Order: sequence, then structure tokens, then C-alpha cells
Amino acid sequence: MTEVPADPIGAAWLARAYDVVPLGPLAVVSQVGGRRSTEVNDGFRLETYPEAMRPPATPAAHLQFHLRHEVPHLEFLARLFERTGSGFVQAWVAAEPTGQYARRAAFLYEWLTDQALVVPERLGGNYVDALDDSKLVVASADQVVKSKRWRVNDNLAGTRHFCPMVVKTEALAQAAGLDVGALFGELTEEFGEDLLVRAAVWMTLRESKASFAIEGEADQVGRVQRFADVMARRTGQGGLPLDDAGLADLQREILGERTTIQHFGVRQSPVFVGEIVRYQEVVHYVAPPDDAAAAMLQGLRVFLERTRGQSSTMRSAVAAFGFVYIHPLADGNGRVHRFLINDVLRRDGVIPDPVILPVSAVIMDDAGERRGYDRVLDEVSKPLMQAVRQHVEFTPTQTTYPDGVVSNLVFHGAKQAMPLWRYPDLTPHVIFLAAILRRTLTEQMRVEFRYLRTHARARAALKEVVEMPDPQADRLLRSIEQNGGQLSNVLAKEMPVLRRAGVWEELVEAVARVFQEEDAADTRVLDRYRPEKPAGK
Repeated sequence: MTEVPADPIGAAWLARAYDVVPLGPLAVVSQVGGRRSTEVNDGFRLETYPEAMRPPATPAAHLQFHLRHEVPHLEFLARLFERTGSGFVQAWVAAEPTGQYARRAAFLYEWLTDQALVVPERLGGNYVDALDDSKLVVASADQVVKSKRWRVNDNLAGTRHFCPMVVKTEALAQAAGLDVGALFGELTEEFGEDLLVRAAVWMTLRESKASFAIEGEADQVGRVQRFADVMARRTGQGGLPLDDAGLADLQREILGERTTIQHFGVRQSPVFVGEIVRYQEVVHYVAPPDDAAAAMLQGLRVFLERTRGQSSTMRSAVAAFGFVYIHPLADGNGRVHRFLINDVLRRDGVIPDPVILPVSAVIMDDAGERRGYDRVLDEVSKPLMQAVRQHVEFTPTQTTYPDGVVSNLVFHGAKQAMPLWRYPDLTPHVIFLAAILRRTLTEQMRVEFRYLRTHARARAALKEVVEMPDPQADRLLRSIEQNGGQLSNVLAKEMPVLRRAGVWEELVEAVARVFQEEDAADTRVLDRYRPEKPAGK
């Protein structure tokens, strides 16, 4: 719902009155119409109210309507207060010093603008939450701070420099309710803890390969192995890697010492996400200025601290996608972005050490999911670039920045972009990641664990027929698969026992029996998870 309706109220009225339209769409748009109704489209709501609900034609009245009946939109409010200044909010709280909405508006004005209002002498009233926790993800109860200045409970999850919005839609509730720990527990119960632990190395390498594949660099064997090693050692360990020192260590290990980057940690240069097509730069996203990155990372760190105990799915999505939009590194942002998914899940205790969920593999193995991943990244980058593309310039002169980056990018639209950078709506990102995590735990990992279990059982079945070391058993299994159950001359020469009457047939039958039993069991389990065709197929 990006268009202002014909007879708007609330945020839409303010948007029209002050020519303020956020780059990220409002979650709720309201209008006056014939009768009360609600229209939902792609998660956004158009609310129609009868004439009796029309607020007076003042900014205070419509802002009160927004705070009371709609989903508060931080980017919009930041742009609104920048346009209006403090005048109407100051007059409102002076006229209603005990009014909860006036005090909330005053608090949000100061929080968003970092500019002080005059507190009325007669200020009073019960403490009231800055944001309605039934509409937005806010700080956990034990993290709420009482602001005596306005008698407001500061329950914003981040800081003014970075506070992503997560709107509590029905789809969000389902996504945030995904119990990753329970689904992993079902895997453990079905396959056994020993198998899961033995598969940890494989899963880590699988995630590393897929992470590079997303970046179009699947053939980078040495880099893949290095990133896998970092994930194995660093996931969920030490402090959260969202400060300059922690990021510098992580980036150094991911990139290695042979890099053109001369400064590890928060970048000291501009950066964009894009590609070169026929020697022409194509820009998909411009990241915030380097001098804003550290404060934004602090906001992301605060978000994770203040939402502790809430949905791990939601927290891991906000950590990962919040990071990639901040894009604080000169190189390695994509890998750290995907690293953070497992890192937060591990820190929250829903996935045990040493398990790494191969979420990138699910994205890469399904064309639909890969398109979904690109689309969800576009939720912020596309409206941003539509608004500021004309401010992107590549100059003839290259500049060498302190971190060793050489760039000719000049971006003049930072002021226009900043409210969206600071307050992105990450609701779609939580919903997307929840679907990926579910498929990872109920499909991808099950398929791989099933293979490992079947392989182990088939190897044991071979040994019941003929005693042999594990490497030879593995060669036999591979040969049976590749040669359609026919005995190869190479194997017959290597293992003469296979030529004895009935031995080879007995081996093939033993393997076939194992796979038949596994297929029957797997069908029953899959029916539990996938009554319908999986998403993206």
C-alpha cells in the first residue's frame, strides 16, 4: 500500500499534508469510506473507517490516530519530524501534558531526531509504552527502560542509528513461531546424535560451498575450505562479532592474509552491491556511508541484546539481513551475513555445537528459493535505488581510501536514504528465513542424513556377506550404484572372492534390501512434513 487513498487519515493524511512518503511502504494505510472494512494485500492493510472516526484536520490528531490505530512506522516518522520540525509536537504535549499519545509523540520525536523538546511543568500520567508490542517486535520485558522525562517505557529494540521494524502480521507470527530446536530434536530422535555429530563436518563444508555459490564463486576450493573452517571454529563462540574488533578478526580469518584489503573491520570506504556489465557499473544497492556503519552495527547489537529470549528465527533473520544492509565491510559481507544465521541460532541454544545448518544449500539447490532470496533482498534495496539512483555517480578519478580500497563511486543521496537505512522493515526477511529453516530441517538435512544412514547400513550389510575393510566396502557400494549392479572387471581382479558363485548376487541383494527399507521409512516421514509440493519447486 504505497499510494495515498482519496480520503486519507492517519499517516496517509500526514504524508499528503507534508509531502512525506517513506521509501519503505507503510504497513497500514487508513481512509474514510462508507463502512468499516479491512483489505489485505501482500501483508499490507488498507483500513476503511466511517466518517465518525475522522480525526480533526491537525497533525497532532492524525499522528495520534497513527500511533493508536495503525502500525507506527519509524522511517515515516523520522521523515515527518524532519519536515515539520518540533513545533506541532511541542504545542501538543504542552496542551496535553498528561496525554499518553502526546507524551509518546514527544518521546519518539526526541528519539528519532536527537533534538530536545521542552518538558511541560505539569507533565504526568501513567507510564505508557513507546511502541505497541501487539503491532511491532519490541524489547523483551526485562530490557524495557523507563524514561522519566516523558513517563514513557522505552521499549524500542534498537537505537536511533539502527532499529529495524518487524511487523506482527499473521504470517510473521507463524514464521517467528517456528521451533527450530524442536525440529532439530526430531532429527536427533530419528537419526541418532552420533550420526548428526559425524555429519557436522560435511554440513559445514556444504554450507560454505553453497555460500560461495550464491556469490557466483562455487569453484573457489581454497576459500570454501577456509570459510568452512571459520564456521566450525567461530559459530556461537566468543563475543558477538558486531563490533570493529570482532569483525576485524572474523574478516581476517574469512579472507585470509592474501588480500588487497589493508584494514580489517569496519570499512573506511564507500561500497555498493552490483556488477560490471561490458565495463559499465550496474548498481543494485548503495550501502550507508562508512562513517555511519559503526553506529548502525551498535544498533544491531542492541537489537539482539534487547530481544534476548524472543524467537530465534526472528533474531537470526534480523541479524543476518540487518548486517547485509549495513554492509560494514570492504569485502566479505555476504559470507558474514550468512554466517550470522547459524551464529545467532547457536548462541540462542536452539542448535547444538558442532552442527551447522546448511541454509545456503537450500537456497542454491532450488531455483525458486534463490529467486525468493533475491526478492527479499530487494524489499529494501529496490525502493531505495528507485529513489536515489540519480545520486549515484562514478567519477573519472579513482580515490584510494584508508582501507586500501580504490573506488570512483560518489553517492550524493545519503541524507535521503538514511531513514530507510536506519529503520528498514525486515518482516518479509523473517518470513523468508523461517521457510528456509523449515525446509533445511525437514527436507535438506533429512535427505543427507538418510543418505549417510543408508550408506552406513549398506556397508554393514556388505560386511555380513563378506568381511572387508571400510574403504573396500565404500568402493563396492559406489560400483554397484555406477554399474547398475553389474560386477566390474576391476573389482573382480581386486577382490577374487566376488567371483565365487552367488557372492556378488548376495551382495547386490543385501544393498537393495537396505535401500528398499529406507525408502519405505522415508516416505512415511516425508508425508508428515510435506503433504504438498515443496515451495519453490
